[in-house]
Amino acid sequence: MGRGRVEMKRIENKISRQVTFSKRRSGLLKKTNEISVLCDAEVALIVFSSNGKLFEYSTQSSMENILERYESYSYAERNLNTTYKENWTLEYPKLMARVELLQRNIRHFMGEDLDAFNLREFQGLEQQLDTALKRVRSRKNQLMHESISQLQKKEKELQERNNLISKKLKENEKKQIVQTNPGQRSTMTFLLQTPSVTNLAIGLSEVLLKQRMKVKIAMVTIP
Repeated sequence: MGRGRVEMKRIENKISRQVTFSKRRSGLLKKTNEISVLCDAEVALIVFSSNGKLFEYSTQSSMENILERYESYSYAERNLNTTYKENWTLEYPKLMARVELLQRNIRHFMGEDLDAFNLREFQGLEQQLDTALKRVRSRKNQLMHESISQLQKKEKELQERNNLISKKLKENEKKQIVQTNPGQRSTMTFLLQTPSVTNLAIGLSEVLLKQRMKVKIAMVTIP
């Protein structure tokens, strides 16, 4: 039967407490030595018993060297935190002022909080809005031209496909005229009456017409 789990609380019996301390201390020293050897780590262990007796363990370097290294590290860490806090204390008001300025500018661009403006400030705001509007229009026109170019490209592709289908229809018509015998129904007539070919040609023509209309409308809407 396995050992029961030990409840983590102070052992009231003095003798049992001393025995447990001795056993746990030995195990702790063993684990400390293992981690220093296996992981090539510098370890310092300081333990005071309930009676105030000191037990210590250190790796190859002396306890003093490890403690000095710890003190240096702690001092550097404290200085870093102090410097960071000081910098943050100085930067925070600047950032808040910047945020407030940006929010105020946004309200002005929206036509709000303009009661305190003088003529020069209104002129400056108007100039900024004109500049922004020019940039917006320039970008819009660029997108419109790109859209028109794409529509023209699609129109050209549809025109080429339509021409190719018309060419194939004429070639099939010529073949059927040559192959048609007297007294038989013309294969050419059957081909021209085939819904799939006829509808395809009509459909491509309609799409081509719509694409042309879109290009004309887009070109008219550009200011």
